[in-house]
Amino acid sequence: MALARVVYYQVLGLLVLMTPWLSTMAAAHSHANELDEENASKAVDSILWIHIFLQALIWGVLFPAGMAFGIAKSRWHVPLQSTGIALTLGGYILGHSHKGRAFLASVHGTMANLLLIPILTQLFLGIYLKLHINEQTLRPWAVRLHGTVGKSYPILGWTQMLFGAITFRGYCRGGDLGQCLAHYIMGSGFIAYGMIMAILLLVGEAWVRRSGRSPEWWDSWYVCHLSFSAVNTFTEHRGSSWSVKDMQHTILGVLWWTGGALGIFLARNNQRTVIPSIIIILTGWAMSEHAQALMISTRVHALFGYTLGLAGVTRIIEICFFVPTFANSGVGGSALVPDDSNSDHTLADASLKAKEDKSTAGKVFRHLPPFVSSFAILFMSATDEELEFVHENEMDHVTYILIMFCISFILYLVTVSLINLYATSGRNASSFHSRTHPSGYDDTVVGGIELRTPLSASAANKWYARVPSRSGEPVREQQHILGEDDDDEN
Repeated sequence: MALARVVYYQVLGLLVLMTPWLSTMAAAHSHANELDEENASKAVDSILWIHIFLQALIWGVLFPAGMAFGIAKSRWHVPLQSTGIALTLGGYILGHSHKGRAFLASVHGTMANLLLIPILTQLFLGIYLKLHINEQTLRPWAVRLHGTVGKSYPILGWTQMLFGAITFRGYCRGGDLGQCLAHYIMGSGFIAYGMIMAILLLVGEAWVRRSGRSPEWWDSWYVCHLSFSAVNTFTEHRGSSWSVKDMQHTILGVLWWTGGALGIFLARNNQRTVIPSIIIILTGWAMSEHAQALMISTRVHALFGYTLGLAGVTRIIEICFFVPTFANSGVGGSALVPDDSNSDHTLADASLKAKEDKSTAGKVFRHLPPFVSSFAILFMSATDEELEFVHENEMDHVTYILIMFCISFILYLVTVSLINLYATSGRNASSFHSRTHPSGYDDTVVGGIELRTPLSASAANKWYARVPSRSGEPVREQQHILGEDDDDEN
């Protein structure tokens, strides 16, 4: 313990010494408010490219993976996050050491300096927690703060990467700032919606069951919040006259919070509802009819609208045909509603055999709603500045849209990979290992990262069991061996 304290104070002293040095480096690499054409058009040097790809790897993959390990209490959490902190500090130095192309002062540089606060805070708290001191006083609060700051890393990383892309291209300045805010905030909101939906559908069963609320209740609250985060309702109209776009953007905000309020009411008492899906479909239809100055912009907006509509339709199908609902069951099977026969279900009860027949399709289908929601990257890439650049480089809308779809594939790959890390590591590793063994489990239920259901009486009490379990041993189909009938006849 004494040695650990010595190391702790040495690292703390090193951090104190590094902070002024990093601040001095940032100040030395200042960005001007004006750039001449020569500096703005210089080639990007290799140091800056290394900075870009290194930081994207750290904040897009390494830190989120370390967060998943931390939530799962895996022994890999500390080594991974320590490596990430060391590399990101190296990337910070590279970002202030590059030559070649120069950039205007931007929010990306400001955010880079602010990110030192959560980075050093996590390093300080991580070392402190390893000492296991003040167990009954300060440590519980340090654990909460460490977890909160760690869970904010994916959001901070996503925001900083967006700022970096904007700075690299010199977008969102002057009169284009409002459009950038609308596209990037709303698009990021849809992507976050898809990620939250993926967590709820793949590994969030226990949490949803403990909350006593249906998934659509949480969906509706998120849709309500999205209207204010996108500030469509109150800030899209400026000036005395109303343009067509002002009216469209404002009414979309009103649609979200009015529909979200209805969804919250209908989803009360653990009920299922399709209202959030209908809101997504209507938003998609509005986007598909959102005329733009450039034809490529109109087509990109239209396809984004179609993908939103597809996300809403797949969500409705997932709710109504693939997800079993037991709204009268609480934790441990305790009744929440005396008689469920009169509830406002949007889901018709099906027989056990029908549910078993749908289980395989349901496991695959549940990925569609969150995956299609990740196509919101298409909307984020549909600002006038971006599409004018594409148009000037003579790229057609098909190529551009497919590039965005490729990014969506990568985005959803990272999402489900992180969910898989959480579900199969740390404190979840032993339960995952037992689920992969045939003893006591239904081997006909095979689903990658999806949690499989044990063959026990308690499994039937889950009101939100993602994959219905069979009541007994799996029934094996009778196998016919060629030649048996011929032998019997002889």
